[in-house]
Amino acid sequence: MKRVYILFTLLCLTIIGCSHSSDRTLQDLTYSFQHPETGQPFQIIKAYQLFDDYISEVEKNPDKPLIDVYKETVIDPIYDACFKDAEYPFMGKDYLEEAPDRFTEIKIYIEQLENESIIEAIKDSLIKSSTILPYEIETTVCVFPTPGTPRMVNLGAGKIIIPYNQYITEELVKAGVAHEYHHSYWTAKYYQPNKYYSVLENLVFEGKAVMFERTVYPEIEFFHIENAYHQQYWDEVKDDLHKMDLNRSLEVLNGGGNLPPYYGYGEGYKMVKSFIEEHPHLSPVEWTSIEAKDIFEKGNYARHYE
Repeated sequence: MKRVYILFTLLCLTIIGCSHSSDRTLQDLTYSFQHPETGQPFQIIKAYQLFDDYISEVEKNPDKPLIDVYKETVIDPIYDACFKDAEYPFMGKDYLEEAPDRFTEIKIYIEQLENESIIEAIKDSLIKSSTILPYEIETTVCVFPTPGTPRMVNLGAGKIIIPYNQYITEELVKAGVAHEYHHSYWTAKYYQPNKYYSVLENLVFEGKAVMFERTVYPEIEFFHIENAYHQQYWDEVKDDLHKMDLNRSLEVLNGGGNLPPYYGYGEGYKMVKSFIEEHPHLSPVEWTSIEAKDIFEKGNYARHYE
């Protein structure tokens, strides 16, 4: 039987009748583990291990559309684990619809990822985060080698995407995973699929995640937060807080125009911080459950701009 398998493999490589050179399965790409005390399950999908096949297939088929090769060799094998049934599918658009083409950089990132330090940083963050906010479902983190300046994203309950490049350190991974884990937890517990969310709700959503990442890793600054309260920026957004407008939410969160970069993350964090200062007895489980309107009003946030 072993000789037959070897012969088939050689024929496959010789004829090139088999579409891909790799026999990797999803299981081969997956590192699974549990919280040592609660048994909460996790899996890390090493999507970067598929990129050698992707680059090889591109070189063999230079006339084939890059996006087609990318989807066949990278996305299709991991789609169910990393993207399927996500509550926020638009957050994965860059990974699903843009085929990477900076192959020299990607090869370097793959080699760096193989030393497993980033995987250990992800594991550390997941264990620490779930100790504070446990839930029942499995959390999957998918790791991509990604040139440029992509962002770590949460696609919904139990689905996190982590990019890796020269800008990503172990410390940033730890804090970033904690941030996205909070989104995952909140989505699993409180997301309502048929509800429209206001600008205020989106700011508090991100503010809670920033507060949580700083709770888990107080020594790491993932987002720089401006402690001052700038009236001119507040005047730009205060009348939009109750609008059910995702585009406006993203504008405020990411900054731009008259707003500084990531303005909404900082403002959302300060809203949550103000609330916790007024209610210091509440745990992360408790303040995570509080609605945005109450975070804003019961934290008396408006007083900072009076």
